[in-house]
Amino acid sequence: MAGYDFRSDNVAGAAPEVMDALAQAARGTASPYGEDEWTKRVTARLCEVFETEVAVFPVATGTAANALALTAVTPPYGAIYCHAGSHINTDECGAPEQFSGGAKLLGLPGEHGKLTAAGLESALAQAAIGVVHRVQPAALSLSQATEAGTVYRPEEVEALADVAHRHGMAVHMDGARFANALARLGCTPAELTWRADVDVLSLGGTKGGCLAAEAVVFFNPALAEDFGYLRKRGGHLVSKGRFLSAQLDAWLAGGLWLRLARHANAMADRLAAGLAALPGAELAYPVEANEVFARLPEPVIAGLEAAGFRFYRWEGGLVRLITAFDTPLAAVEDFLSAAHQFGEKSA
Repeated sequence: MAGYDFRSDNVAGAAPEVMDALAQAARGTASPYGEDEWTKRVTARLCEVFETEVAVFPVATGTAANALALTAVTPPYGAIYCHAGSHINTDECGAPEQFSGGAKLLGLPGEHGKLTAAGLESALAQAAIGVVHRVQPAALSLSQATEAGTVYRPEEVEALADVAHRHGMAVHMDGARFANALARLGCTPAELTWRADVDVLSLGGTKGGCLAAEAVVFFNPALAEDFGYLRKRGGHLVSKGRFLSAQLDAWLAGGLWLRLARHANAMADRLAAGLAALPGAELAYPVEANEVFARLPEPVIAGLEAAGFRFYRWEGGLVRLITAFDTPLAAVEDFLSAAHQFGEKSA
């Protein structure tokens, strides 16, 4: 299986259960714009998953989920605090700023891709709250899992949310890989979100086995009052909305989303263990979800690329490898075998 693609979990296809659900949804007629049985069902399912009443808005992309969720809680003169390396700050082409009408993203440092309550408190002490010349703190956005492949524990989320709420800010969670974080931690969805004082979650299904489906999930219903208008204006009120909801419903049903995430995590663990045993290799961050960042000898990197394996060369001389819900163990073993062979040749 030489030549496997580890660039992203976005290179993967869709889970068979999700595709079957789409085929089922394609039969017959259904009310448009989310007034269908699938959207009602996935909303009820997410209320069960999170053990509370939630407002659910399916959208087609993670960028839309993040940008629209943040727009719902941030005025145009507001500041959105996030990690400097977060996806909203580095990979969404200014979408949060555009959709919010000009809110400013303020990227903060943090080891292994994570913010700390102390770091946020320190940044807010410099915020010039009430000064008309400065943007005003409005939202905190946390990536779960982070862009470094690490995860926030519930107590870390709660500590950060406490700081944010004391300063009148809403708390948003970018959960593009929320399932991977949840599978790693073994806690409940409620413990990792609203019980830790998260106000709104961008729940990512696309990276985890859906074709193209995300959901904005509000734990504070008051924040969702105008979201329907924002979604429509943002171009994500899908006319045949049942096709978004059918994906999410199948993905969540019977805990499929967590089983798929556990597989992706396990494949990342195997990659990490194999690379850690490679002479001259070093893992850059703890492997806590489905991402592996490693420093490898250049002859190993070049050999793997020549052998057809695909991955990203990352900042700081790292390579990034991401496993998916359907990554075969054989592909991981082939990659590790090749890496060790190239390592031995270069020794």
